[in-house]
Amino acid sequence: MTDRDIYLPVAAQPSVETLVGLGQLAEAHGYERLWLPETWGRDAVTALSSIARETTDVGIGSSLLNVYSRSPAVIGQTAATLQEVADGRLRLGLGPSGPRVIEGWHGAAFERPLRRTRETIDIVKRVLSGDTVEYDGDIFQLSGFRLRCEPPSPAPPIDAGGLGPKSVELAGRFADGWHAILFTADGMADRLGDFDRGTELGDRDRGSQRVTLSVPCCALEDRERARELARQHVAFYIGGMGTYYRDALARQGYEATASEVFERWNNGERETAVAAIDEELLDALAVAGTPEECRDRIGEFEAIDGVDALNISFPRAAERADIEATMAVLAP
Repeated sequence: MTDRDIYLPVAAQPSVETLVGLGQLAEAHGYERLWLPETWGRDAVTALSSIARETTDVGIGSSLLNVYSRSPAVIGQTAATLQEVADGRLRLGLGPSGPRVIEGWHGAAFERPLRRTRETIDIVKRVLSGDTVEYDGDIFQLSGFRLRCEPPSPAPPIDAGGLGPKSVELAGRFADGWHAILFTADGMADRLGDFDRGTELGDRDRGSQRVTLSVPCCALEDRERARELARQHVAFYIGGMGTYYRDALARQGYEATASEVFERWNNGERETAVAAIDEELLDALAVAGTPEECRDRIGEFEAIDGVDALNISFPRAAERADIEATMAVLAP
């Protein structure tokens, strides 16, 4: 059975308490896990700590902490602390992000993202084991670090984000799961093949790994508003989040549309970029419309073979009432 998670919104939220309240509401609705991204608003760690203290059963997770702005040792310490605060409910999501974020926001060179992700996962696992970290990698050479507190038991699983074939294969080979964002059903089938190949290369137990697909959702009585909010959201990811989502959509068979949206968005033609997301593509990537439509359509994503959890996310411009309505409609 496919679990349903919530991808908490960070855009335009007035306070940490707002995020805590949404987390509590999701827990009351029976969602399995709350994921929180870290972009340009509040840091994910502080917010997740606050949510963990004010909930009791729902899992929490980062989706995703980038592997450039914190050292692997700090990420390991952070994961150990969050696991303690959450009483064992944490899944740690890691990923490289992209050059626009890493170079533009953090002033770091976006070099060897796959290798850096792999080495970070290796080091974080060693930190969480409680053993002294001795590591001689291509990027990191570490010696002597060890937690001076009890290591978490159990250690939190580590998921990796990825869009392209090699990054998804890496997730299967070295991580405990894969976080997928903005994929069609056919696109997921292709990348799941990469994930499974990675699992085999790493001699991992596929049954213990977890694939989570994030799906933009908006279920409102006002159908046109729901679809327009979702369409704006998809256009923003393709046009405004660097080249990765554009390229990922192109690999899924929508190269012309991906290029058009990207070019128009970056030329300042935001309205025409949004309009380029046609009905077929919107329905391939998102669940948006009336409550009845959305209850029916969410099952199409849940039926994708190999997906263990659906992450219900919300359009960037959705208001609190839109989020709460959608959360209620799509509750497990």
